[in-house]
Amino acid sequence: MDIELKYGDGLKQIAIPDSAAVDFLKPASVPVLPSITTALEQTLKNPIGHPDLAALLLDRAPQTIAIAVPDETRPVPVKQMLPTLIDHIRQALPDLAMDKITIIIGGGLHPPADAEAIKRVAPLEIAAGCRIIAHDATRATMVDYGQTGYQTPVRINAHAAQADFKIVIGQIDPHQFVGFTGGAKGIVIGCGSPETIEHNHGLMLDADARVGQLDGNPVREDLNQAGQLIGIDLAINVVMDANKQVVWLKAGDPVAVLRQGARICADVYGVGISDKFDIVIASCGGYPKDICLYQAQKGLNLASQALKPGGRILLLAASPQGVGDDIYFDYVTHFSHPEEVLLDFQKIGFRMGAHKAYLFGRTLINFDVAVFSDLDPGILRQCHLRAADPTAVIQEWVTEFAGIPRIAVVPNANTTYFYSDQSPIV
Repeated sequence: MDIELKYGDGLKQIAIPDSAAVDFLKPASVPVLPSITTALEQTLKNPIGHPDLAALLLDRAPQTIAIAVPDETRPVPVKQMLPTLIDHIRQALPDLAMDKITIIIGGGLHPPADAEAIKRVAPLEIAAGCRIIAHDATRATMVDYGQTGYQTPVRINAHAAQADFKIVIGQIDPHQFVGFTGGAKGIVIGCGSPETIEHNHGLMLDADARVGQLDGNPVREDLNQAGQLIGIDLAINVVMDANKQVVWLKAGDPVAVLRQGARICADVYGVGISDKFDIVIASCGGYPKDICLYQAQKGLNLASQALKPGGRILLLAASPQGVGDDIYFDYVTHFSHPEEVLLDFQKIGFRMGAHKAYLFGRTLINFDVAVFSDLDPGILRQCHLRAADPTAVIQEWVTEFAGIPRIAVVPNANTTYFYSDQSPIV
């Protein structure tokens, strides 16, 4: 059997021996919204848990507005959404100068978007005279909001914090330890300080910090609390299908929007399985999900949850931007084996960047992992990963298997997750 999986901006063909039993574990097909603009217009007039945006703006009479949007590692259709949102603001507040609206490209601890990346996310021609800045977690002035109940210090970019009215645009996606992205995350993490991000993500070591879980998930609940401390006025979230097409779009209270969108997201990306597999072939889902090795780890983690103990997994991750994080690479290369990473990380405590080596390590000690990537094989070896030709390694694994191996093909590993009970969401 020949299959094709997304790889970077293209496709990669893989031959699977006919002696294997193959199942495809993929997201559900759901109707695409016929018009993003129409859907956004409708939800701004009837947000979840809020009066319509115009009434909200008239009531608050803000002198400044901040709109946080994701960087280009997320495929959110910002360019299609901003003009409609800005038009609604202008209609409600005709006397507000457009330079009093600041669009913040929030990438968390990612390197701040450069001039070209800013143009790709929010071109000047659609921004209607608004200020556009890229969040820089290491250099930006921050404003302190105190601590959450989980003792996370809440500090965010002053351009967002000091605005009278705060809007966040984001995507609801399954996440390996947040449960689902979306809600307040685009400001708390996207525009957050290193200590905010690090403490929040440090909660991932809790057993309830897992994909598909909202209630009782300390990482997710911490984000919700931080968003309430900050006072986010409006969240606009989308759920996208495997082809990056919007299937759901709502605005309103961040927690309310998250809960409604997570149910839709779980229906799309949650896949029920009764038995686990001997071999998994996983594609991150192509660009931008496999933009770098750092991002591709999510696909490895989620796909491995469909594997039997000791199973084998092939990950396709083009990684055109390389490893993706210097702290991660510097940390992981200090060790010869993933077991050493786990021991050291547990000793030193949570540290951003290093946590990615820990997450890789948790998978590597339990499964046989091979990676097909544009990265140099030597770089992969330094990350404790082995490079492999997809067809050759699958042939090898099937030949070595005693009996008929069950192979799962996961075309969208960064977002597909698996459950064995009756519900894809907790």
